[in-house]
Amino acid sequence: MPFTIAIDGPAASGKGTIARALARHFGFAHLDTGLLYRAVGAMGGDPVAAARALVPSDLDRDDLRSAEAGQAASRVAAIPEVRAALIDFQRRFARTEPGAVLDGRDIGTVICPEAELKLYVTANDAVRARRRALELGDDEVRILGELRERDARDAARAVAPMRPAKDALLLDTSEMAIDEAVAHAIASAKEAGA
Repeated sequence: MPFTIAIDGPAASGKGTIARALARHFGFAHLDTGLLYRAVGAMGGDPVAAARALVPSDLDRDDLRSAEAGQAASRVAAIPEVRAALIDFQRRFARTEPGAVLDGRDIGTVICPEAELKLYVTANDAVRARRRALELGDDEVRILGELRERDARDAARAVAPMRPAKDALLLDTSEMAIDEAVAHAIASAKEAGA
């Protein structure tokens, strides 16, 4: 039976880095579910039609990591029909043998509530803004404002708001080096039976 790891949390908290490291460590498949929404937002036009037509190769676009794609993702993710169109894709992926790691904002609460391990990765706003500014080579103050705006929108949306699952383990990476955060996540996965 596949082992599913659901990782949620706000942007630049470290969830993607931790998810990729867990997938490598355990030999699991990895899906950054935010790329689904980024791809839909970047495609333009009718977001519902774009979500229904999405194919895996759409996730390989070079522009999906931009700040603009992140803002577009947050806007289209608030559309219930877009979310519905992408749920089956994500749930099928989650049951990949021998296991899968999915990271996003509603994996443990909506997509994979039955996941064998749920982590909620977070960090304080200033740390997240610094990380994202370094990643994008952009202005930290502007990034901080965008992160806060996106977090507020994602936490307040009526459908699948960003929040930790009741049984998620909280991993605050504000004061952690990445190796330490990954080690905590690997230990948690082993304890859960990975």
